[in-house]
Amino acid sequence: MAAKLFSLHRDRANPGHAGSGYVCGQWIMGGSRLAPGLTLMVLANRRVLYISYNGMLDPLGQSQVIPYLKELSTLGVRFTLLSYERAQAYGAEGVQRCRSLKEELSQFNIEWHQLRYHQRPSMPATAFDVAAGIRFAGRLVRQDKIELVHARAHIPAVIALNLKRRFGIKMIFDVRGLMAEEYIDAGHWQATGVAARLTKRTESRVLRATDGIVTLTDVLWDEMNRWPDLQARAVAHETIPCCIDQNQFHFDSEARSTRRDQLNVSNRLVLVYSGSVGGWYMTDEMAAMFAALRRQRHDAFFLWLTTGPAQIIESAMRKSGIEPRDYAVRNVQSSDVSSFLSASDVGIAFYRPGISRLGTSPVKVSEYLSCGLPVIINSGIGDTDRVIAREDVGALVRGFNDDEYAKAASTIFGFIDHPEQTRSHAREVGERLFDLRGPGIERYARLYEALLN
Repeated sequence: MAAKLFSLHRDRANPGHAGSGYVCGQWIMGGSRLAPGLTLMVLANRRVLYISYNGMLDPLGQSQVIPYLKELSTLGVRFTLLSYERAQAYGAEGVQRCRSLKEELSQFNIEWHQLRYHQRPSMPATAFDVAAGIRFAGRLVRQDKIELVHARAHIPAVIALNLKRRFGIKMIFDVRGLMAEEYIDAGHWQATGVAARLTKRTESRVLRATDGIVTLTDVLWDEMNRWPDLQARAVAHETIPCCIDQNQFHFDSEARSTRRDQLNVSNRLVLVYSGSVGGWYMTDEMAAMFAALRRQRHDAFFLWLTTGPAQIIESAMRKSGIEPRDYAVRNVQSSDVSSFLSASDVGIAFYRPGISRLGTSPVKVSEYLSCGLPVIINSGIGDTDRVIAREDVGALVRGFNDDEYAKAASTIFGFIDHPEQTRSHAREVGERLFDLRGPGIERYARLYEALLN
């Protein structure tokens, strides 16, 4: 492993990300060439309606929608953004946040509109939101002379399909995952139930009609290509994983020293998990993996960065015989996550297996790599099997048992023993595969160009 890592480190230059510009007939975005010079001409002043069922005040909207729209707007795209905002957006503080965000987005020629999100009762509430979206979006199409509607996930895709049929405009189905399969795997829906059957039927109609498709992973696209709805039909496609701002997530040696002092782990091996706990995320199994790590390195320390209930973590650690002095739970602001990752040595993420995991692109893995951390993750999660194996940036756990945990621990020590080379190589992989201003924007722009040219 080490020889391969050193070779890769020598042979690959770190791409710079010094900003954007138009050079020699090509658009330069974050240091990488985006597309032929025609891109700016094709995308300039083209009107796109972007529909998100996630709110722009939500962390997901802040990290996985707004940054993309801002960057694409620098290519000349004129966005009308329609999002569904939760109750927090309608209180006094939320109204002020919305006002500030609306002004911020307007600086990028992004016109933001919002509808209220309704949660209960589940199916009637969603049907109401779809109907409201169809009415409101129809007015936006006429008012803003929309040429393309970009639907982020299944619910917005239903609205986009209606707009396509009514106005003859093109649409993109941005598949954020397999909706029905996710609910079935989570135990919320029955495979033969009304909700699952209705969702799959609607998904089929969207796939037969859409002009463009975005998937988060290649393995999901490989699977979808076998579906009857996409066979013998030309459709533009891009695989675009969950990318991040590399300027926000990076290794910081000063932050490492400061955070390790705060945690009182100055010379200890630190395993970190960042994200939700319980549900899809296998907290007990991650604790068991940590216990295996400690059997080989008694100084190991587990840092949990989560807004979830600490009791879930405490229970999991007790089951694995981990003392409170050997772990910490921190609820941190998103702006502080990078500094805590810098203080760590290894990142971990275990997801509950299932067919729906084919479409998963874990943001936390992008963040770990960009901060220079090797990764421990279970197999079968989107494209991460390919990334871990091909790029040599961590260890795959192929079963939740002591033997697999021990193998993963032994593998990961090969990275930990060479911290500088590991950090540099992981960062290079993170930049190359998960840079928002690199492959993220390049591929969205390429898809927009294909549909609008």
